[in-house]
Amino acid sequence: MVDDSETIGGALEDIRAFCAVAEFGTVSAAARQLGETKGSISRRLSRLEHRLGVALLARAPRAVSPTEEGTAFYIKAREALAWLDDAAEGARQSQDVPQGHLRVTAPVDIGIELMPPIVAKFRALHPQITVELLLTDTPLDLAANRIDLALRAQDGNLPDMVYRASSVAQLRVGLYAAPNYLEANRWSGDTPAALAEHHFVISREFTGAAQLVLTDRRGRTHEVVIRPSIRTSDYASVLRLAIAGAGIGPIPDLVAAAHVASRALVPVLADWSLSEGQLYAISLNGQKAPARVRVFREFVRRELNAV
Repeated sequence: MVDDSETIGGALEDIRAFCAVAEFGTVSAAARQLGETKGSISRRLSRLEHRLGVALLARAPRAVSPTEEGTAFYIKAREALAWLDDAAEGARQSQDVPQGHLRVTAPVDIGIELMPPIVAKFRALHPQITVELLLTDTPLDLAANRIDLALRAQDGNLPDMVYRASSVAQLRVGLYAAPNYLEANRWSGDTPAALAEHHFVISREFTGAAQLVLTDRRGRTHEVVIRPSIRTSDYASVLRLAIAGAGIGPIPDLVAAAHVASRALVPVLADWSLSEGQLYAISLNGQKAPARVRVFREFVRRELNAV
């Protein structure tokens, strides 16, 4: 069993006991204020003086008073305790009051296409929370990068990790193209086999031909070999190239939704998809995360499910 005097908390409580005695003038009054016994307070005082190697109190039969060294120590210790109490209260409030700074990382396409209106709306509701967005397709370690929340897409189970993850939206990667591309290239729109004759913009690196495996809503699969016309690093640039008429591209449905609504894109083989999965919100402590993280996570879930 660890002696209370050997812990940081025990040392702080010894200092707190000394300050109470210095303020109230007697051990009895300090004990009542702190909810301890006179014996407990006396032991705390003795430990503190022994640890510092100096007498902090001059003891008389009816009262005690700080020595010169005790007075100097009291002035600084009282200020330090006030700072510590304020810091502790701030930490406790972080669990209940949504406030402070929020660092969020997300894939580039989701960060560019979906997060701006979500963050703007969130800030209007919670102006006491500031937001910092880190957009990258590279998974960042939350602890090492001081990240509060990471949004990550996964087309299967998440790998084992020390962080907590909860699903905030379903994702389906489908094929999309600009209407002018489909018209100019005489898209028939009937079967996956027709894809082999078209230009493709691909978001991953391939060498030579690429094999796409499509699955329809009944679970049937169809494989087609294509030769990508353009290769790029992320879905964000696939989206822009597809809108520009460069070809057919695989794009997550949440990312494409607004552009389909504006008719800048149309689904190609709408009943078929390349993959289905989840968008996860990953945090250090799950339900025990600070209030600002929990509030933002739930807000993102509501907004994405309204898309």
